[in-house]
Amino acid sequence: MKLPIVAYGDPVLKKKADEISPEYPELPKLINDMFDTMYGANGVGLAAPQIGLSIRLFVIDITDKEEPGLEDFKKVFINAQMLEESGSLWDFNEGCLSIPDVREDVKRLDTIKLSYYDEKWEHHEETFTGLAARVIQHEYDHTEGKLFTDKLSPLRRAMIKSRLDAISRGAVKVTYKMKFPAGSKRR
Repeated sequence: MKLPIVAYGDPVLKKKADEISPEYPELPKLINDMFDTMYGANGVGLAAPQIGLSIRLFVIDITDKEEPGLEDFKKVFINAQMLEESGSLWDFNEGCLSIPDVREDVKRLDTIKLSYYDEKWEHHEETFTGLAARVIQHEYDHTEGKLFTDKLSPLRRAMIKSRLDAISRGAVKVTYKMKFPAGSKRR
């Protein structure tokens, strides 16, 4: 089932998410719904705060049959913890389903080490590089209450402020269901 995606300005996006246990209600259904929602919005990642749940869960599918290492990269990350970020800083043009029609260059390190549980509650400690590291960092940030716009310079944030305010008010056209902060015109 496709769920509404929470828009920029909703407080859930700025809150550090809570860990969950294997007994979390209907977790397999939630994970499936998150993948359906992500695919329906043409995304490559989706974190639980983006659907209004302040829990440490995100899903990613950056499968690329042509890209070595990404031939089958569809993963679930539960209670992820960043252990290390290293390597070189690199710019990449990022967007976010909660911030439609806004894309900006963001600097991130190209290698990360992450501890997490998968959907079977098997523990992993893995190192990721390149695009996988980039997407994971973006979604992980959601569970930490951070958005990619927080990584922009104050000048750049000021330049896009009116666009961000418009999203918060619901003055944006999207092809997927969104939930706008209280007081906005659209639902």
